[in-house]
Amino acid sequence: MTGGSLGLRAGSYGSLPNIKNVIAGGGRLLHSKSFGSVRKNPIMMLSGSREKERSFPSIWYRYLGRRKISMLLMVALAVLVFVLGSFVVNKESNSPNVDQRIGTMSMAHYINATRTDASRILGRRNRQKGGDGNRFQASVPKGANHPCANFTFPPPPPPHLRRIGPRPCPVCYLPVDQAIASMPSSPSESPVLHNLTYVHDENPIKTEPHGGSDFGGYPSLKQRNDSFDIKESMVVHCGFVKGSKPGHQTGFDFDKSDLAELQQFHEIIVASAIFGNYDLIQQPRNISEEAKRNVPFYMFIDEETEAYMKNRSMLDSSKRVGLWRIIVIHNVPYSDARRNGKVPKLLLHRIFPNIRYSIWIDGKLQLVVDPYQILERFLWRQNANFAISRHYRRFDVFVEAEANKAAGKYDNSSIDAQVDFYRTEGLTPYSEAKLPIISDVPEGCVLIKEHIPITNLFTCLWFNEVDRFTSRDQLSFGIVRDKIMAKVDWHINMFLDCERRNFVIQAYHRDLLEHMPPPVAVIRRPPALPNIITRGRNQGKKIPRHGRDRRSGSRRHHKASAGNRESNIF
Repeated sequence: MTGGSLGLRAGSYGSLPNIKNVIAGGGRLLHSKSFGSVRKNPIMMLSGSREKERSFPSIWYRYLGRRKISMLLMVALAVLVFVLGSFVVNKESNSPNVDQRIGTMSMAHYINATRTDASRILGRRNRQKGGDGNRFQASVPKGANHPCANFTFPPPPPPHLRRIGPRPCPVCYLPVDQAIASMPSSPSESPVLHNLTYVHDENPIKTEPHGGSDFGGYPSLKQRNDSFDIKESMVVHCGFVKGSKPGHQTGFDFDKSDLAELQQFHEIIVASAIFGNYDLIQQPRNISEEAKRNVPFYMFIDEETEAYMKNRSMLDSSKRVGLWRIIVIHNVPYSDARRNGKVPKLLLHRIFPNIRYSIWIDGKLQLVVDPYQILERFLWRQNANFAISRHYRRFDVFVEAEANKAAGKYDNSSIDAQVDFYRTEGLTPYSEAKLPIISDVPEGCVLIKEHIPITNLFTCLWFNEVDRFTSRDQLSFGIVRDKIMAKVDWHINMFLDCERRNFVIQAYHRDLLEHMPPPVAVIRRPPALPNIITRGRNQGKKIPRHGRDRRSGSRRHHKASAGNRESNIF
């Protein structure tokens, strides 16, 4: 047998190739010291058993019989195997010799309680290369001395305790002071592209049937194709085609007082947006004092959302709601609130021209980890300049398109037209040929970005696809990424979605919250008064309740208690 066949544990992150003195046999884990005793001569075993049987006191057989003694022996053996297995698993989790890698198939099983096709693809490719097909690297820290170098995911819970659906998983963050100390002192190198400027056109005219807008311009197909030919200096469409500067007579306009603030230099910002009064502001938690002093939190809202907040006395002249600095947008360029939200999401480098790093979170999310720790974990530690989580279930654009149509996210004909166009450009279903790229579909509600020319170009061209086709940015992410990566040596850190769920918590949209039923009211009955005055033939006697009535009353009590616990969730 090989070490791989003995060591892999189904339904677990870890592997057991380096745990000494343990082997697998018959579905159990046994110590290798006892293995020799299992292979004894059958004749010796038979004779020995007969001798032991003759040596048993006859009193045991008289009172218990052979069957009961056999049952006792089986129970004792089961207890011994259980204790031995617990010892081996505990030894695995604490042993320094355990390989610090994670099984990809087991990871999918742990997170979603399902085993995806992507896991099987990765497993086959790794086995073809001679590696272990059931391993997945948790992180790639800078050097072996990194505090998180030996971090691994814990083993999954037992099958009967697993919950279906996406869940957060543990993430190893550095303390805030160490995360701040690890910030690079200079910007990352932008491959090939060093100078990026943007198209300005006061009178954009649509010349081709494909999409576009007065806000983003109407680039021709030739201009679109040329924008993927990466050069040292480039001029591309990137929204804000009108006006002297972004936010001033461009169709996505800011107040004059806000324009000056947006031009200031910041190392890091956190940004979000609520348009169409679609969400409720979620206040960040677990933010360090250093981040509160040095990292501004900007929330973009439209006039509709502003009116709602003022009517609820949530917004005053200070333009602050908790940690969020509110930026009101005037003259929104689109009638679709979701499409308006793509402007700050993808074009933060145009709104904030003097920042180094940005963390974008959708308006429905609550940030619960410090920004310095997030940047250290997903950018600086990985030597990356753009990070986004992959979708927790889907990794193929064609499958994602069908899911969007089934959920009514956009009209089907527009989705079909976009996917058909990408198919003519050579887009194919995801397969192992794309490795080491592991997904074509992001979970695009969080973007972690260093603002350098190549990442700015990526989000510009991604926005242009959203402006040309549907607002479903998951459909256009992969084609833009692949076209840029075909030209330059650049990559995106697509981390696990369960890691994203570790630092943001998703809330319900405002309309769903308002239509939720109220909590269940719990009726508490006063205690019965003592029977002082009694009349009738049962005077002085206490009528006993039957067992059935007593049980039904207990059941009603438990139901009321359960309703009370559920009401506390909201």
